[in-house]
Amino acid sequence: MSRVRREKNPRSKLWLLLIVLVSVFCIVFFAANGRFRVPVSSQAVSLVLSPFQSAIGWVSSQVTYLESEVWDVITLHEQNKMLRNEVTQLRVQNLQASEYASENARLRELLDYKNTATQFDLMAARVIGRESATWSSMIIINRGTLDGVRDDMPVVTPQGLVGRIVEAGPNSSKVQLILDPRSSVGTLVQRAESRVNGIVEGDPDNPTMPRMVNIPKTADVVEGDVIVTSGFGGVFPKGLTVGIVSTLKMDTGGLLQVAVLEPAVDFQKLEDVAVITASREAPPDPLQPPVQTPGTETDPAAAAQQQPQAAQAEAAP
Repeated sequence: MSRVRREKNPRSKLWLLLIVLVSVFCIVFFAANGRFRVPVSSQAVSLVLSPFQSAIGWVSSQVTYLESEVWDVITLHEQNKMLRNEVTQLRVQNLQASEYASENARLRELLDYKNTATQFDLMAARVIGRESATWSSMIIINRGTLDGVRDDMPVVTPQGLVGRIVEAGPNSSKVQLILDPRSSVGTLVQRAESRVNGIVEGDPDNPTMPRMVNIPKTADVVEGDVIVTSGFGGVFPKGLTVGIVSTLKMDTGGLLQVAVLEPAVDFQKLEDVAVITASREAPPDPLQPPVQTPGTETDPAAAAQQQPQAAQAEAAP
């Protein structure tokens, strides 16, 4: 019998505990909703319910705080994402603006050169490529026969001579630079006291600096002289700047000088060029015969024209 009682006691305690918990839950629930009235004083009810109300209030505040924090994190994440996108767009716009500014500066320089070099018909062109096999001596521009470009037309920049068209296609053309060892440009020293002629060609041992050859050993050429096109050969107009004499040395035979030139054009930064499609260089003035001495005239017609001029000169006070 005692064993049976001992086995029933735990079950009785469990049911008693469950009833108490359900009762407390009901009291709290109905008291919180104002639907339950206990037959005790309000002070006792408040005393019993205050821990539960505090717990409920604390949980509610924590839930509200957590909800606010989560919302703030989500909002900040979205704002940060938008700001990053805006920064990326601004960087792209800044790069585009810088590129446009650089392009406008180059085009303005070409336009100023076109307005100054009125003896030439210039067509602006853009460098769109270089030949991989001849990286330093051949470029490709975006102008071709459909634009009026033909073989052997000179290509220039405001700084000086670039080269000539060697293969004109419908929409693009190949330009042989003066750095190409196969190139040959008739040149002369711009200095009035010199005016020495020579030929500028590319140097295979120094691809970035052409050389002026066929200079006599005793010719008046010094470092710093400006070299321009001579106009000989009919391809390049006269007076285009080619470069500046950097150094002078003797050739292998010891009979001629070789002038190493610093090019006027920076070929590593070549982006925009101009093609000379026509040249309107004025022909040289016709030769004037000298004034003939009276009595030794060899041209009666010229003597007849000179007599009135001589009479007017004598009549003048």
